[in-house]
Amino acid sequence: MHRSGATMAWNVFKFCTALRGLGSIMILLVLGVVGVTYYAVVLTNYGPALYAGGLDSLVALAVLILFHSLLVMLLWSYFSVVFTDPGSVPPNWKPMIDEERGEADPLVGTEFSNVLSDPNQRVRYCRKCNQLKPPRCHHCSVCGRCVLKMDHHCVWVVNCVGALNYKCFLLFLFYTFLETTLVTASLLPHFITFFSDGEIPGTPGSLATTFLAFVLNLAFALSVLGFLIMHISLVAANTTTIEAYEKKTTPKWRYDLGRRKNFEQVFGMDKKYWFIPAYSDEDIRKMPALQGLDYPSKPDFDSQ
Repeated sequence: MHRSGATMAWNVFKFCTALRGLGSIMILLVLGVVGVTYYAVVLTNYGPALYAGGLDSLVALAVLILFHSLLVMLLWSYFSVVFTDPGSVPPNWKPMIDEERGEADPLVGTEFSNVLSDPNQRVRYCRKCNQLKPPRCHHCSVCGRCVLKMDHHCVWVVNCVGALNYKCFLLFLFYTFLETTLVTASLLPHFITFFSDGEIPGTPGSLATTFLAFVLNLAFALSVLGFLIMHISLVAANTTTIEAYEKKTTPKWRYDLGRRKNFEQVFGMDKKYWFIPAYSDEDIRKMPALQGLDYPSKPDFDSQ
């Protein structure tokens, strides 16, 4: 049964508003899962295995080094999403033209300005914030404000995902997938022993924690993989989750700069920074998405 975009959007935001009451409980839940996993992997299984000697010690050392490295990157990315402002509308912002009327509306001039090319052009305006809305900007009914290049409001990070923290969010998904996959693989032999006839070492509490950690990490690995694939495809097309719901089928999405430049717009031009939740000073200066000026006619990311 066909459903209109307006109906779908209404249902999504109604659902997000209902989640507002969860607040920081989700952060505690994430830290709880990390704590259970850390106890099962480090304190119960691979920490003691360091003293076993031989090949077991080498395997344990490799697992622990990789586990802690991925955990640091996961937590760094996660709290970067939580505490980074996704992007607010610049004060007294005014558009050059109505960017969302279609490709027939050209951008004028070689530099960005606050002058409207045509006073008769329709300007996007947020009635809730009482301010003009830049292109690709949307009002979040959960946060109660407009967010630049808003992708969605994520209850897991208690924040909106937008222009300024989208990279951090993608890295959070990436490192979560790697970490949960590592934990699942490393605890698989211990999980299999639950169904064997031999004697299982450990206390009932440690065995239960190992079982729980394996199930949780397996579930997260499978679910995060789906989200990661979805968002990689969105980045490759230079679109967002909201735009995927809203945009009509067109021969070419007007913000698509080509796959390489689309990724550079999100992750930055300096590839040394691609896998950390931070940007180089040069990227911050040049990238229009970080400044709320995400225009398709500037594929070289010239500064204002």
